[in-house]
Amino acid sequence: MPNTVRRRRDTPPPRTGSSEAEVLRGFLGYLRASVAAKVDGAPEPEVRTAAVPSGTNLLGLLNHLTFVERSVFLGDNVTDWPATFQAAPEDSVADVVARYRETVERANDVLDGCTDLGAPLPRPRPNRPAPSIRWALTHMIEETGRHAGHADILRELIDGTTGR
Repeated sequence: MPNTVRRRRDTPPPRTGSSEAEVLRGFLGYLRASVAAKVDGAPEPEVRTAAVPSGTNLLGLLNHLTFVERSVFLGDNVTDWPATFQAAPEDSVADVVARYRETVERANDVLDGCTDLGAPLPRPRPNRPAPSIRWALTHMIEETGRHAGHADILRELIDGTTGR
């Protein structure tokens, strides 16, 4: 464990608008920014090194979240979920962070066109019904929050950085 603790300013949860959509999107955006910030600037090779017996590593978490965003909001078909927890050896930290942020931007473009949270997501996925927008947002808050917590611990183990 590192000897020095580097603290980032801790950002409180967002104050969002009063509609259900504004609250859900506000909290998802907050978690997305938090997890990307945890990975951004993390040192090699520690960012790829498993710090727990499951093999979970910081860069792999963000890579996985990129695939989840693509699957849920963009309709991509993922056939090997365990493989998404590892970034390709040639991918730098900056590459994975940029790909995540670009995917989030594309997902937000889709969500910008959605006004009814009960409606199905407008995504191409043959032979599989799309979930409601409400379900997709709630699932992504849960998924991103869960992995953001993992990222908090992994980053602190790598270089002592804490905070959002």
